[in-house]
Amino acid sequence: MKFINIGKSDLSASEISLGCMRIADLSKQEAAKLINTAMDEGINFFDHADIYGSGKSEECFAQAIDMNPSIRDNMIIQSKCGIREGYFDFSKEHILNSVDGILKRLQTEYLDVLLLHRPDTLVEPEEVDEAFTILRDSGKVRHFGVSNQNPMQIELLNKYLNHKLIINQLQLSITNTGMIDAGINVNMHIDRSIDRDGSILDYCRLKDITIQAWSPFQFGFFEGVFLNNDQFPELNNKINEIAEVKGVSNTAMAIAWILRHPARIQPVVGTTNPDRLKDICEASNISLTRQEWYEIYRAAGNKLP
Repeated sequence: MKFINIGKSDLSASEISLGCMRIADLSKQEAAKLINTAMDEGINFFDHADIYGSGKSEECFAQAIDMNPSIRDNMIIQSKCGIREGYFDFSKEHILNSVDGILKRLQTEYLDVLLLHRPDTLVEPEEVDEAFTILRDSGKVRHFGVSNQNPMQIELLNKYLNHKLIINQLQLSITNTGMIDAGINVNMHIDRSIDRDGSILDYCRLKDITIQAWSPFQFGFFEGVFLNNDQFPELNNKINEIAEVKGVSNTAMAIAWILRHPARIQPVVGTTNPDRLKDICEASNISLTRQEWYEIYRAAGNKLP
């Protein structure tokens, strides 16, 4: 497993992260096997959120590994807060209360990273800074980031934050490439040239903000996976063709395609199948050529200008 530095921090993280959203559906033994498999494969970064399983995912994670300092020291643990039933809440009070709940469920004294989960249009950046400062000074959170935010939203927060944002978690897969499409089709009067994200890919590279790719196997929002899906025959044929040459699975190839981008994007994979996780981790050991990357991109239905 290769490692990357997260943002401008001192965090040395596996380039593939395990997303723990579905862990709540596993038994303690199943969750333990999944987490131990991840660590055996070199994964040290684990992604949570307070809404995953209504908090049960975090509890299950801690119980599965019998959380203790020796285990905790070998992990980078990230969680997210800000989504409430029917609205978003980046208030100081909610952030602080959320983190206390997260730490209790994870049975740990600190988070390596806290993300604000999606944008809150009613955000008051001064309050966020107050919350972050309290969390950092108390040792409860070491680093901060966001999810699904555009450059101006990040700029607004960073104007007030003493502890700058180091991560932006964004949806990206071979079939969800809006942030890439706009940069390829500049000055074109076609749908793919529409910049819906404010050049977020280039912005994060300029600002040394690590992009984490969520749902790297999904098409649409949560419409299903594109691998082995009859709706994407050309794409699957191309992925399988290159995967056979490289001697890896199609799941590894889908992740390798993301890892090939020089932005050093960190995919967050949410599988609960240990064998599939092993296959996915093979992506860290292969490299796509520029030609292979573009062949897969075009096979997904993308046309170059």
